[in-house]
Amino acid sequence: VQLQASGGGSVQAGESLRISCAASGSTLSAFTVDWYRQAPGKQREFVATITSGGSTNYADSVWGRFSVARDNAENVVHLQMNSLKTEDTAVYYCSGLIQGSRYWGRGTQVTVSS
Repeated sequence: VQLQASGGGSVQAGESLRISCAASGSTLSAFTVDWYRQAPGKQREFVATITSGGSTNYADSVWGRFSVARDNAENVVHLQMNSLKTEDTAVYYCSGLIQGSRYWGRGTQVTVSS
């Protein structure tokens, strides 16, 4: 299973961005997919999750601004990020969990400037 996050970029504070997690070699709909991020000099932190059944949960810091959704036809999971803040600047990673095994993808950089 290979996961790849994409869609990162540089935006101004208050703007929106959508990043995606794509899978090759497996069907992403069977996985719980988590989003994590890591800012420079900080530990990786949980951002959002979506289960195979579609249940979602978010870190308090992004609640109400970020939303995670599946596109099963495209075999991707999107993370829609609205009202971005400078503190959202980080490398964002997606991770897939299935049957006790976790897979990580390469991250995508999101930079939010004031």
